[in-house]
Amino acid sequence: MYRAKDFGKVAVLAGGPSNERAISIKSGRAVYDALKASGCNVEWVDLDGYGFRRILRRISPDIAFLALHGRFGEDGTVQRILEEISIPYTGSGVVASHSALDKIASKKIFEKNGIPTPPYKVFNKQSIKSVKGLLFPLVVKPQNEGSSIGLSVARGEKEFTAAAKEAFKYSKNIIIEKFIKGREITVGILGNKALPVVEIVPHRDFYDFYAKYKDKNTEYVVPAPLAKAVYRRAQALGLASHNALLCKDFSRVDMILGDDGNIFVLEVNTIPGLTARSLLPKAAGAVGITFNDLCLKFLNLARKNKGRKY
Repeated sequence: MYRAKDFGKVAVLAGGPSNERAISIKSGRAVYDALKASGCNVEWVDLDGYGFRRILRRISPDIAFLALHGRFGEDGTVQRILEEISIPYTGSGVVASHSALDKIASKKIFEKNGIPTPPYKVFNKQSIKSVKGLLFPLVVKPQNEGSSIGLSVARGEKEFTAAAKEAFKYSKNIIIEKFIKGREITVGILGNKALPVVEIVPHRDFYDFYAKYKDKNTEYVVPAPLAKAVYRRAQALGLASHNALLCKDFSRVDMILGDDGNIFVLEVNTIPGLTARSLLPKAAGAVGITFNDLCLKFLNLARKNKGRKY
């Protein structure tokens, strides 16, 4: 069993310059408090993307705990910097982080590995002008954002125009994806095992940014009430998606269980949320892993990755 003092000085990296900064601060604070309560020697680092190396050299941490969401923190950038200055860190490496945040790249990897994902097309601002004959409803989302930022469901031409405009605010390429009617589920991966399946029950038409972070009526059911075969299939797809993207140590895989019984993988989150509403901690809690112990387990896994490259 690992002890808090075994990890040396831990720097919790949070904030960052992405559109998910506010969410990252919440995750980082929860992690910082948990590690502090567990007796760790922990430093809080609010990053804005500048002077990063200088700050870390001054602190000289033994491990970096990444609570950064979105670009810079979740796209391989901070991971590459940490490897260059030889500081081990929690979670996936450079390549997996970049592939997972890039929804186009991850979909191509899913397809290559036989992992079902909703049919989609990619457009830029020029090609979108020639789009005709769309079959609604459709999901419209930017290429490189998490937390459902810039994501909309369009049920007609007028909504589609507004949705595309919104998505282009965040990315030069957008994805137009077939809307799969069904149940929202997610599978957390810890180590190399799938955690219990969580079902998300939004009290809205769609599990969007508001439902995730603001609507107190959104429900989370763990373990999800699914038939055994479907439950096992979801866990298997979660682990397969994690491995296909070369993820390390932990992730959260979001899916849709269609009304026809088919499961479609939407995306993999390499640094999932770590707040009171977050899903990976809920899944871990269902098998008896407290939030404090989960954070310590992340550190222990990171310690084993010291010296890795990409």
